[in-house]
Amino acid sequence: MSAVAAHFSYWVTLFLMIAGLYILIARGNLMKKLIGLGVFQTSVYLLYIAPGKLVGGTAPIVAAGFTTYSNPLPHVLILTAIVVGVATLALGLAITVRIREAYGTIEEDEILERDRTGER
Repeated sequence: MSAVAAHFSYWVTLFLMIAGLYILIARGNLMKKLIGLGVFQTSVYLLYIAPGKLVGGTAPIVAAGFTTYSNPLPHVLILTAIVVGVATLALGLAITVRIREAYGTIEEDEILERDRTGER
């Protein structure tokens, strides 16, 4: 098995991180920034979950015949991270709606220009 195939989940994670960070930095639309943040958060979830499952491992319930157990801690932490991510996204959407009401746009360069000129 090649090194790329053996670490496929890490390559997918790296791609999602780079794509999410690029969308977050390069786009001026606030909705696109929130989508980039969501993609980046998903890559972090994958980064933690991928090594949490062992091949041949079972749930950590002591039983006869099982010697290899998977660690449940990464999965529990990711459930918490998902809740925090949803709350962050909801707050970001609420702020974006409020900015749209105040400025009439969600484009970052137009908002900055209106702030410089003092108009709203």
